[in-house]
Amino acid sequence: MCLAAKNRQEPTWMKTHALLKLVIGGWLWLLAAMPAHSATNVYLTSVPDYAWFYGCMGTASGNLMGYWDRHGFPDFYTGPVNGGVAPLNTVGNNQGIISLWASKAGFDGRPADMPGHLDDYWISFEGAEEDPYLAAGRTEHTPNCIGDFIGLSQNKWTNMAGECSGNLDGYCFVYWDTNGDRRVNFTPDAAAGEPTVDTQSGLRAWTRYRGYDCDVFTQLANFNRTVPAGKGFTFADLKAEIDLGYPVLLFLQSFTQTSRPLGPNTNANPSIHAMLAYGYYLNNGRSYVRYRTSWASGDNSLREWASILWEADLPLRGVIGYHPLPKIRRCSVSASDLSLRWEGPAADLYDSTEGKARRVHGYVVEMSSSMSPSDFVPVSSVLTTNAFTVTNCPSPAYFRVRLTTP
Repeated sequence: MCLAAKNRQEPTWMKTHALLKLVIGGWLWLLAAMPAHSATNVYLTSVPDYAWFYGCMGTASGNLMGYWDRHGFPDFYTGPVNGGVAPLNTVGNNQGIISLWASKAGFDGRPADMPGHLDDYWISFEGAEEDPYLAAGRTEHTPNCIGDFIGLSQNKWTNMAGECSGNLDGYCFVYWDTNGDRRVNFTPDAAAGEPTVDTQSGLRAWTRYRGYDCDVFTQLANFNRTVPAGKGFTFADLKAEIDLGYPVLLFLQSFTQTSRPLGPNTNANPSIHAMLAYGYYLNNGRSYVRYRTSWASGDNSLREWASILWEADLPLRGVIGYHPLPKIRRCSVSASDLSLRWEGPAADLYDSTEGKARRVHGYVVEMSSSMSPSDFVPVSSVLTTNAFTVTNCPSPAYFRVRLTTP
C-alpha cells in the first residue's frame, strides 16, 4: 500500500498518513516480547463494575469496552450517559450504559420507533423460543451493540462446532481450538448458519463498527481437563496480558458438558458465565486472579488460578484476549510542520510494590527518508499523550507511531 501511494506521486503528507495507518497497528503485538513486570498485587485501574443485565458475556464485554472507552478509545461509547464517557457502574442514571451491549427502542437515546437488541432477541433469561422479530414478522434491526455482533440471545444457529444449537436468551458461544492452541482473529465457517459469528469474531466486528480495529484471541485454560499437557492459556499468560495493560475475558463452562435439553431446544447451550480479569495477586507461592464478576460485586473478587470452581459453580473453560489497535485521527501540515494525532491504548497499572499506578502504554514517533529500504529513527521521546508535531519536516519523509512502554 505504501509503495503504491508513492508511485502515484501523492503529496508527502498523504503518503505519511497512509503509512501511519498501516504501521501503527502492525507494531502493537511487539509488546508481547517485553518482559512482564512482577509484583504482589497488580491491577488495572478504573475498570467498570456493571451489574448483570441481559447476559453475563454482554455484561462482561460491557465492562471491557467501557474500560477501553475510558482508556484511549472515546468512540466506543458515545451515548448520553455521563457526558458520553462510559461510567464505572450501572447505578441510577448510569444504567443507560446497558445499551453498549443491549440496545432497546426508546432507551439511551435510541428512537422509540427503532427496535434494538432487546426488542428483536430477548424474551426471558434462558428463553429458547423463537426470536421476537420473527414472531412479529419484521426484519431484524441492523447490528448496533456488542450483543448484536457476538450473537448474544440470538436463537438462529444449529450444531455450533458440534457442541450445541442456540443461542438461548442471555447466552453466546465461543469456537475453541480443542487442542489448547491459541486462535487469533478467528471467524467460524457457515456450518452452523448465517451470519457466522461467535464471541471472538463478534468483538472484532463490533470494534470495526465503532471505527477502530483490534486483535482478538481465544484459548482454553491450561488446567482444562480436556486440554493436552503443556497446552493452553497459563497464569503466566494472564499475568503478561495484565502487565501489558489488557484485561482478559473469562469464559466459565463445564469442561465436559457442551449442551443440554432446555424447553423446546433439545441441544441448547450449557450453563456458562463470563467475567473480566483485570489483575492478579501473588501470595506465598499461590497465584490469584482479580476479576469483575459481572454482578457488580466490588473490588475484592479473587480466585486461585487452577481452582476447580470459580463463580456460578463453574470452572474456567478458557479466555478471550482483546487488544484494541491505535488509530490515526489527524495528520495535518502547517508551513514546514507536520502535526499528528492518534487514539490508542492508555492503561494505568497499580503496583503494590511501587505503591502507585503507572502508565503502561506509550508512543514513539519514528521517521524514515525512504521505504525501500526503510531507515526509521525516533523523532520523539516516549510520549504518554496522543499528539506530536514534527517541526521543519523534511520532504520526502515517512512516519510511523510505535506503541511501547513509558
